[in-house]
Order: sequence, then structure tokens, then C-alpha cells
Amino acid sequence: MGFPGTWMTESQSMVYRVVPKCACSTIGQIMYYSDHGTFFDGDIHDAQGGLHKWALEDSQHLITANVRSHDSYAFTCVRNPYTRVLSSFFDKICGIQRNGKRYRGNLVPLLIQKYGIEVGGDDGKQDFDQVKSFRRFLLFVRDTIRWRRPMDPDIHWSAMSGHVSTFIVNGGRYDKIIWTESFNAGMADVMQAIEAPYPVDLAQIPRFNESEGHGPKRAHPVEDYFDDLSMHLMYEIYKRDFNLFKYDFENPGNKMPIGEIDLDEVHKKLGD
Repeated sequence: MGFPGTWMTESQSMVYRVVPKCACSTIGQIMYYSDHGTFFDGDIHDAQGGLHKWALEDSQHLITANVRSHDSYAFTCVRNPYTRVLSSFFDKICGIQRNGKRYRGNLVPLLIQKYGIEVGGDDGKQDFDQVKSFRRFLLFVRDTIRWRRPMDPDIHWSAMSGHVSTFIVNGGRYDKIIWTESFNAGMADVMQAIEAPYPVDLAQIPRFNESEGHGPKRAHPVEDYFDDLSMHLMYEIYKRDFNLFKYDFENPGNKMPIGEIDLDEVHKKLGD
């Protein structure tokens, strides 16, 4: 299977396992900058050079050799499951993507028809009942993850532990898992642990939020979107994410972690 979703600097200073909706655009740009002293002009996901990626065939043997022998500092980044799935809804379901079209073509019409979801009209900017539509989207997410119907789960809302685990199962080991919610502190630990060709001043790094502005703004506090049933579904879908990455399942309004991540526990539980 190899190391899908893995990026590595050309200098091989660091290796990163991408987890969608967890600051991946910003991390990719920091990696790019640390090698080249400049940011990639455009969405880093579109870069075909300047950064080794598993999706680029010429990079695969270099990534495999590095990860299996643990030659470089390896890390990933996670996010509160409540805010991550909300972000997926507003960006991928309600938003118009950067190509000017809806995400995955017929996905949104399918959701409108089968689940009764509203998305804010053709441009995603009109008022609609965000809470009702999001809760219906969550039913769809559960259906995709539990029964792979009406489609396979999408990378943007499949569990973070699933993304994180492929790296471990295929022979990798993480030195650090950082939280999106305390991004600068976590990324500072990464940068201090490596020798980068170009120093990175994290306080000056812009946030490369490539999904910003795609869809409607969230109209309510996070906790308003999750009633008892929604929380039950969240635990069914993301139980491992809450437990391993130490997020507060009981309080959707608390986006911050409530404990320290135990790397040994992560490797043990996700390495099977």
C-alpha cells in the first residue's frame, strides 16, 4: 500500500502525513518555504515539484526508503472532530470549489434528493437552516463510513485515525502529532527538531486556508449544531479520534484538547 497522503521536503528534513481539514495547506507551504525560502505560488496541493509527495511517482521510492528507516522527523496534525466535520460540510457540501463547480459533481444533488439537505442555493450564499441541513449531512457521513452507502467515505470526513494509521501500518513512526488548535506551538516543536535550509518565522506565516470563502459562513456556535442524536452519531463515527487525540466528546463547544497525546498508545492502537 505504501504511504498515501505523505509529503516530504526535498531536503528530507521532515516527513508529514496529510490529514485533510487539519491545516494541511499551511503545513505544506511551511515545508515548501523551509526548503526554498519562498512560498509555492498557488494551492500547495497542486504543486508538482518542490516537495516530494506520494502521489508523484518519482517521489515514492524516496519516501518509502526514508520512512521505513526513519531517517527524518515525521509528524502529522489533527483537529477537533466536531469542528472538522462542520468545516467539511460548509466547504465541501455548501461551497463552490476553486474550479467553479460543486465538489464531486453529482454529490450535492444526491444529498439534496436523498437526505433533504439544503446548501444555500446555487452559489452557497443564500440563507438556509444550517443546523437542520448539517444534521442530515451527519447521517450521510455515518452511512458512508458504516455501510459505504450511498458511496465510499470521503477523505475530508473519514476518521483522522484512519489517515494517521496507514503511515504506521506500513512501517512508519511519528515523532510528533500536533493539534490544529495550538498550531504554532506544535509546529515550533517540529521546526526546532529539524535542520531546515531556510528558517521559518511561524509568527509571520500566513494561514493558507484554501477552503476559506468557498461556502456560507457558520451562523451559530459549534455546539448549536449537535443535539443528543448528533453527538451519538459523532461518537459512533469518531470514537477513536476523540480518545486517541484527546478531544472533549462531552462538550462540542470546547474545541481544545483535554489531555496529552500518548504516541505509544497511538502507535499501538493504530498499528494493527
